[in-house]
Amino acid sequence: MFEQINHDMTVAMKEQDKFKLSVLRMLKSALQLEKINKKSDLTDDDVVQVIKKQVKMRSDSISEFQKFGKQEKIADLEKEINILKIYLPEEMPEAEVDQKIEEVFLKIQPSSMKDMGNIMKELQSISARTDMSKVSQKVKEKLMNI
Repeated sequence: MFEQINHDMTVAMKEQDKFKLSVLRMLKSALQLEKINKKSDLTDDDVVQVIKKQVKMRSDSISEFQKFGKQEKIADLEKEINILKIYLPEEMPEAEVDQKIEEVFLKIQPSSMKDMGNIMKELQSISARTDMSKVSQKVKEKLMNI
């Protein structure tokens, strides 16, 4: 995946697409920082997590800019998000997420909210393909009904 990003940077340079090039450079910097922090090469899952973090940062910025009516900044951030989403795997369907949660609940047999950590640890395998904050919310709701 890292090689694909480098290749796309080269293509953006050749096409003189300055906007896409700047977004990819920011992404590459974030990936290199993560590689330094991790002290090892990044796996594709690590790259996906970094990209998700970048998308989330931009989404949070959009909500802030909406408060102040900065439409031009919002449009730029949305374009950046669209560029970054190209590198993310397809989102897991909600029915499949619900099924995974059910499987983990059957495996762990939780009895209270104290089991939340174990459940979320077990669900980490789907983190690359879904928004874990939504998964966490679903697990909490399910645990409240126990």
